[in-house]
Amino acid sequence: MHEQPNILVLDDDPVFTGILVRALQKRGYTTIEANDTASALEKTGSVVPDYAVVDLKIDRESGLDVITPLLEKNPDMQILILTGYSSIATAVSAIKTGARDYACKPLDADEILQKLGLQETTGTELKLPEQPVSVDRLEWEHIQRVLAENDGNISATARSLGMHRRTLQRKLQKRPVKR
Repeated sequence: MHEQPNILVLDDDPVFTGILVRALQKRGYTTIEANDTASALEKTGSVVPDYAVVDLKIDRESGLDVITPLLEKNPDMQILILTGYSSIATAVSAIKTGARDYACKPLDADEILQKLGLQETTGTELKLPEQPVSVDRLEWEHIQRVLAENDGNISATARSLGMHRRTLQRKLQKRPVKR
């Protein structure tokens, strides 16, 4: 009898975490639940997960910072980064750091299991968006990439973009532009 893999769910939203943990347990998976990186690393000290679902923004922490410590515990761990604020720069950072995949919320449990490679995909067709990516969205993603290249330094990013620092700050305070 093969034991189901352990899945760490790390998200600062207790409602989302609780719903996802229950859905995974209903499907027979053993779960480890954490709402911050410190408790996640502590809880994975005794039971090392095979898979992890990690939120990109965990209160004031970055989910990217927990990838390396988790992979040190289990180099074969498959990590999925979830976010409500996607950008190409953070997706690239997540994959380069060792995450298996990066996805935008909302996702249900079946979609998460598919991203982790634990469940077959239901359709093999590639779905193309009905509308191309907007110019505003492309601008937002470009700003995020340049900001990442400048290690989050607003002034250096504004200089690189040829933009006033206050203008950049206003753009960064807005929610990401819809595709």
